[in-house]
Amino acid sequence: MRRKFLGVFIIFLSLFLVACTGDSKESSSEEGSGEQPGTTGDMDPFGKYEEPITIAIGQEVDPTDTSLQDGDTPLDNQYTRHVKEHLNIDVEHAFTASPANYDQKVSLAIASNDLPDAMVVGPVELRQMVEADQIADLTKVYENYASPAIKEIIDSSEGGVALENATFDGKIMAIPNSQAGADGVHNLWIRKDWLDKLGLEPPKTVEDLKAVAKAFVEQDPDGNGSDDTIGLAGPDTSNKLYANFLESTNNLYGFDGIFSALHAYPGYWIEGDDGQPVYGSILPETKEALAVLRDMYSEGLIDPEMGVREDSGESIISGNTGMFFGPFWMPYGPLTDAITNNPDANWQSYALPLDANGEYTPHLSTTTTQYVVVRKGYEHPEAAMKILNNLLAHESEFDPSIGGPGYYPLRLVYAPADEMEVTTIALREVLAGTKEPEDYYNMPAYKLLKSDVDQIHEVKLEPYDNTDIQYWDPDANLGVLD
Repeated sequence: MRRKFLGVFIIFLSLFLVACTGDSKESSSEEGSGEQPGTTGDMDPFGKYEEPITIAIGQEVDPTDTSLQDGDTPLDNQYTRHVKEHLNIDVEHAFTASPANYDQKVSLAIASNDLPDAMVVGPVELRQMVEADQIADLTKVYENYASPAIKEIIDSSEGGVALENATFDGKIMAIPNSQAGADGVHNLWIRKDWLDKLGLEPPKTVEDLKAVAKAFVEQDPDGNGSDDTIGLAGPDTSNKLYANFLESTNNLYGFDGIFSALHAYPGYWIEGDDGQPVYGSILPETKEALAVLRDMYSEGLIDPEMGVREDSGESIISGNTGMFFGPFWMPYGPLTDAITNNPDANWQSYALPLDANGEYTPHLSTTTTQYVVVRKGYEHPEAAMKILNNLLAHESEFDPSIGGPGYYPLRLVYAPADEMEVTTIALREVLAGTKEPEDYYNMPAYKLLKSDVDQIHEVKLEPYDNTDIQYWDPDANLGVLD
């Protein structure tokens, strides 16, 4: 019986909470004045402070990231300079940590009651700090300083569940992110030039996928005469979000497509045959999928260095990998460099593999996974909100080639849950001539629309039984989610 998704339930474990001590960093700004933070000042979401203020943050810094241009640092780059220029906010580091160690640093800050002025946390850490009374009530901050675009995104995403997740006893205790549900749909990206060279078709089933992977490994699709090709990439173990392929909520280069084709949804609560919620990680379907993956790995069809590889994207960029699973935005990731290194690499994206009934059965992303919290007692809690407003308003102006977006302080992703669906409909209508680009300019929350519909200049259609991606950038030869 097919199961309907209930979404992702956050499992809150019983966590040891450290009581607040009397030597915390709290000031009298909240207690002495009787006013809630965010109720004074000009209340301009983009207002620049007359005098410079400082915010000390905890930030994840990837030591393997070499994208910063010469002379730039994690505290002096295009993002921090933009925040200084537009808001007059000086960003400092209370702590930094690699992706693998960031959660540990956050936990240590909570346990020692030595929080930075602001930082990005997950749902478990948020609840810890709420229970320990360590973070500021941001209700008025959100009401008075959140930009209209952020409010529209948060208020409209999945019935306002994003804000609900950050609300405790009627108080907004954190600023939540909101991401497109389609981020969770991991398509199968394939080197179609390899398929063509070997006379193969895109794999419709898991068995077909195994056959294509075997051909990619054994039949020298890159033609260099060496035994150096990888059939299917594995998850990126350098990133804490992707290291465990059972964490299907955000699993770059993972095996979500194989799990989904077998109706296995590890990490998700779904509706069981009796109508009651069941946890996907412990169901027979997941066990079956793990057995398939075990066999594929033992047969050499999956990257044999998956367990030790620090960056799965490197094997894609270098031209050694023929297939991987990833979301629609992979052209913003390794594929741009892969095409630059090898213009003949024809990467295409397919809604595959299908299940036994010939249907595509992926999962969506949960709406909210991260939150910005502000230390209780920090005298400018609205500064964190302004930094987030600034990112959403100016994100398209930054150049990721001279510093990845992770260097932006307090970065959260903001997109309506249905952004991809709305964007796709808009693009189709503009391409069909039934709508004009300006018809969509009054939808600020859907930030992709204006730039996308203005820049479309050619479309190449290559239907494949309605399972492939039909809209293409003719210059980059990269697929975009249909």
